[in-house]
Amino acid sequence: MLTIYNTLSKTKEVFKPLEGNKVRMYVCGMTVYDFCHLGHGRSMVAFDLVTRWLRYSGYDLTYVRNITDIDDKIINRANENGESFDALTARMIDAMHEDERRLNILPPDLEPRATDHIAGMHAMIQTLIDKGYAYAPGNGDVYYRVGKFVGYGKLSRKKIEDLRIGARIEVDEAKQDPLDFVLWKGVKPGEPSWESPWGPGRPGWHIECSVMSTCCLGESFDIHGGGNDLEFPHHENEIAQSEAATGKQYANSWMHCGMIRINGEKMSKSLNNFFTIRDVLDKYHPEVVRYLLVSSHYRSSINYSEDSLRESKGALERFYHALRGLPRVEAKGGEAYVERFTVAMNDDFGTPEACAVLFDLVREINRLREAEPEVAAGLAGRLRELAGLLGVLQLEADDFLRAGAEGKVDAAEVEALIQARLQARADKNWAESDRIRDQITAMGVVLEDSKGATTWRLAD
Repeated sequence: MLTIYNTLSKTKEVFKPLEGNKVRMYVCGMTVYDFCHLGHGRSMVAFDLVTRWLRYSGYDLTYVRNITDIDDKIINRANENGESFDALTARMIDAMHEDERRLNILPPDLEPRATDHIAGMHAMIQTLIDKGYAYAPGNGDVYYRVGKFVGYGKLSRKKIEDLRIGARIEVDEAKQDPLDFVLWKGVKPGEPSWESPWGPGRPGWHIECSVMSTCCLGESFDIHGGGNDLEFPHHENEIAQSEAATGKQYANSWMHCGMIRINGEKMSKSLNNFFTIRDVLDKYHPEVVRYLLVSSHYRSSINYSEDSLRESKGALERFYHALRGLPRVEAKGGEAYVERFTVAMNDDFGTPEACAVLFDLVREINRLREAEPEVAAGLAGRLRELAGLLGVLQLEADDFLRAGAEGKVDAAEVEALIQARLQARADKNWAESDRIRDQITAMGVVLEDSKGATTWRLAD
């Protein structure tokens, strides 16, 4: 029985889809003005994990993750680059998809772009005006009237009276209340714009997600996700807009993943303390980075450091060493491990406990590989199966363990030296065997002897 921590209720709840076995999930995606940093990768991997588990559990999932392809940051960056906003976003979307593929992230079923839903935004904004939840002061802007929505603050547990303390209206704004937020922005010189009933302009950020989610999934859907930095004001404002417009509950469950932190601070472009995904992948194997992201619980923060990546690499090496030398066969046996893994994942996607099950399974494979190799091979298949639900351990063991060897060592030379050493050992020429081992070690290669075979990998 799957339970999910619902940010709205602040408790774990038994998950029950709104409609039979169908699950509809919307996740706030990227604002595509620059390369994705590892914090974005955290969110993408977290909800990829949720996607994999829901489908493995038999749910008929529709996964929607939007793209914000118009906002202030995009306009400013395009102007800095001397290019159109749509040329910039096209490049960044291609780069984002490349990063996803390298991290073994499954594509969402639908990936709506804000600029394709302008008409829907006009319709929802007009509905809000007609119901008294929004107003157009006549300067081209349209604002949401926060004070009219009775449930405002129910997601973040913020109170309107507390939010008003210190809040103010900027001199160029025509708000009735400092808490009111913009739904439509009147055009400014040099900015892209669209025609609207209130004059040319462009959408506010919050209205984009309300329209894209309800267009793709309906007025009420099962799960809304994103990083926990979006809880307020973005997701709070989405609820206010959507529920005021439709009169229905917007999302049944709210899921928020933790942030990547650098020296205790959130990784973000505004703080200039970020590493792009591609920067990190230039130094570390994609599975190492992915394992770092899935081995911590999705709601927890992850402290980014070289040490944490080395620990992730060490864990994967241990897994791949257990798989090495065993034939790829269908998963067989290990039902107790499957049950423990399932219990962990059904408890709000408990990946730390699920990873602990994988380590226990590795110990059992290593215990049996010499005495009962067929049983060990079946368990190795089980290990790949379970780890695949986390998106790792899908490579050949040697391909992972020797990753990065190209350009550093001559694999053919290493193999030839290994054969020479094996011959020296067969001839009981121990001095020559030791000399060859030292020669191989000096090349930055680690030899691993097991019954009847010697394998190699790059030294750390």
